[in-house]
Amino acid sequence: MRVAELWRYPVKSLQGQRVDASEVGPEGLAGDRRWALFDTSTGLGLTARRVPDLLFASGRLTTDGGVEVVLPDGTVTTDDAVLSAWLGRPVELRAAGQVPGGRRYENPSDVRDDGEYDWDAFDGARGAFHDSNRTRVSLVSTGTLGTWDRRRFRANVVLAGAGEDELVGRRVHLGSAELDVVQGVPRCVMVTRPQPGGIGRDTAVLKTVHRERGGDLAVAALVARPGAVAVGDALTPAGGG
Repeated sequence: MRVAELWRYPVKSLQGQRVDASEVGPEGLAGDRRWALFDTSTGLGLTARRVPDLLFASGRLTTDGGVEVVLPDGTVTTDDAVLSAWLGRPVELRAAGQVPGGRRYENPSDVRDDGEYDWDAFDGARGAFHDSNRTRVSLVSTGTLGTWDRRRFRANVVLAGAGEDELVGRRVHLGSAELDVVQGVPRCVMVTRPQPGGIGRDTAVLKTVHRERGGDLAVAALVARPGAVAVGDALTPAGGG
């Protein structure tokens, strides 16, 4: 398999940036999930599981190593008051270094009789704002995606071909980096959310992932050796297998 696309998501749950190449460090692709929005009234980090509107804004890195948010109306901002007004709740945009611990997010649990979800809080990873300590880079193949839009699954690496599931438990070369592929990526309601560009709400996506794939789609990896990766690079098992 070869790298068809590379994506970084500077602000958790916002739209990301497609790039031609990236450094890969211990916490993943450079600039990936380095900022997040926190609800100051609850202390919880916000995701599009709970706040679907997040997917209609985008985060992008600035030339000085910072970040800016582009709202759906085109406003470019990092002002917490502006972001709070947009979301209708008090929020702060925080860098990973500002939140050394206590990253708690929400996952939907049971569906109530009225069709709404109950929510459970969980602890996310330290460092970059990944959901899990066992995910620093996520990879999915075009063979696995089929006709689904890859933006629903927010993987860092889209691979041309098929077969990433068989890499779980193995070390792989990706460009000059080495990754340990540790598990499949469990999927939740977020993959059903609407997004810009004509991606509509589609509950059948999650139902199909659970029915046909046991709830996982894409694979998660830890960084065994930092390096660099570019579109067109091959992904190969370490040791040549």
